[in-house]
Amino acid sequence: MAKVLSLDDVNVDGKTVLLRVDINSPLDPATKTFLDVTRIRAILPTLQKMSKAKVILLAHQSRPGLDDFTSTLGHARELGRLLGRQVKWVDDIHGEKAMKAIEALEVGQLLMLNNVRMDEEEVSVKGDMAAMADTQLVQRLASVADMYVNDAFACAHRSTPSIVGFASLLPCVAGELMNNELSKLDQALESPKRPCLAVLGGVKVDDSIEVAENMLRNGIADALWPTGGVANLLLDLAGYDIGEGNRDFLKSQIGTKWPATVRRARELIEDHGNKIHLPVDLAANIEGNRVDLSIDDFPLDAPFHDLGLKSVVHLSTAIKQAGTVILNGPAGVFENNDFALGTVEMLNACAESSAFTVMGGGHTATLVTKRGLAGKMGHVSTGGGACLDYIAGRPLPGVVSLEQSAVAFGIDIKAGPRKA
Repeated sequence: MAKVLSLDDVNVDGKTVLLRVDINSPLDPATKTFLDVTRIRAILPTLQKMSKAKVILLAHQSRPGLDDFTSTLGHARELGRLLGRQVKWVDDIHGEKAMKAIEALEVGQLLMLNNVRMDEEEVSVKGDMAAMADTQLVQRLASVADMYVNDAFACAHRSTPSIVGFASLLPCVAGELMNNELSKLDQALESPKRPCLAVLGGVKVDDSIEVAENMLRNGIADALWPTGGVANLLLDLAGYDIGEGNRDFLKSQIGTKWPATVRRARELIEDHGNKIHLPVDLAANIEGNRVDLSIDDFPLDAPFHDLGLKSVVHLSTAIKQAGTVILNGPAGVFENNDFALGTVEMLNACAESSAFTVMGGGHTATLVTKRGLAGKMGHVSTGGGACLDYIAGRPLPGVVSLEQSAVAFGIDIKAGPRKA
């Protein structure tokens, strides 16, 4: 369980506060207008709680070299529209223009700095937290602030100056979004209602195997229900020949991590095979047609693009009888309607289940939102890589820095349930 401070533990009234957010949003390629403002809307609770502070927002949009790498001017305007009050913007990050704009701030005002990834230090400096703290970006902004708030859970797995650099220089706390993410994930990982199911799919098979390893070996999950590429790999290693084409596809997706991933997956089957519920059938794409095929009829020289109908029924039933479900990744090539059945029914089962359902970030969160199911889930994460790392048991630099700041500034945090 992460031991971090929240906004409930500090008084920000009248203070100058640096607020790191992740409002990186999809943009229309031609007009650069927002296609989705979910992430911008998600930081509103934090800003409302800081209404009597001077708030300096640090944010990024995309990364250098990509078409949607732009300034944060549009983000400031959209945030102002959602808040119903002005959000000032400055075409600078920590230079003289930024310093003057910060100095002119009054209590209750908001200032958004330009895209933090336009600063060379943010994208190029490597090393530990001390190296991050030593950057001009961090040193200059820390010199004009009283406190740092991290609300960028989706970036918490990245070690960059704006995420981890302030830990030794300012009191650092979690914003409402960050606090809620950690609270809900801790609820599922620390004290799950039983039975707890890990439903893992998609093509990030190496990450999913690490998640499965953490959840099974540490007694978090009572059962693993693999789908997508994860299911294909585990079936192959369990002795069901998925065919060279499917195996080559997995190798290309996993890349250099293939040997380690295969070793870990084999060990999981050997040590926890009784808890792993492999599909009993898969849907193959044969000349553009869906053909459901029993695993006893392998091998087949055709790509597997979904769970078979019997497996979909088995998984849906298990989800509806669960106490906790932690789900990440689609069950197949859902973009093709003929192979969307597994993913659609899996998500519908989660929405209908009385279990506490945690949906991983990234594509999973997007799918849940597009299908209008977000309100029926226990928690839909805003972080793809960060969420995966957290449930895999890997330390998140953004969270570690918050924990270290609490220690550095002499604040004793007692472990216990966090307010969500």
